[in-house]
Amino acid sequence: QVQLVESGGGLVQAGGSLRLSCAASERAFAVMGWFRQAPGKEREFVAAITYSGRNTDYAGSVKGRFTISRDNAKNTVSLQMNSLTPEDTAMYYCALSLYSNTQVATTGYAYWGQGTQVTVSS
Repeated sequence: QVQLVESGGGLVQAGGSLRLSCAASERAFAVMGWFRQAPGKEREFVAAITYSGRNTDYAGSVKGRFTISRDNAKNTVSLQMNSLTPEDTAMYYCALSLYSNTQVATTGYAYWGQGTQVTVSS
C-alpha cells in the first residue's frame, strides 16, 4: 500500500509560520489533502489539491492563511501555514484520495499518514 510520511510540525508562537510536508512512497495520481485533529475533536478538513495543482479547496478557518501545494516529481504535498493561532494546534495528517476532484470528507481518502504535531502557543 501507499505510505505517507508527514514532517515539519513543531512548536511555534501565535502569529508565526510553519511548513508541513508529506512524502508518498509512490506517485499519487489523485487528489491529496491535509486534515487535522485536536484532542477530543473529530478529524477535520484543512485543504486539498488536485493532481495538476490547478484546483484547491480550503476550510474557511484557514483560507487566506494556509497554502497547499504539491510537487508530483517528488511525490510530495506541502502545507504552508501562516498567521498561526492556538486554534490551529492539532495533529496534522496528509491523505491520498482515489478521486480526481477535491474531497472535503475523510471518506474521500484511502491512504493516511501517521501525522505530525503542530502546537501554537499564545
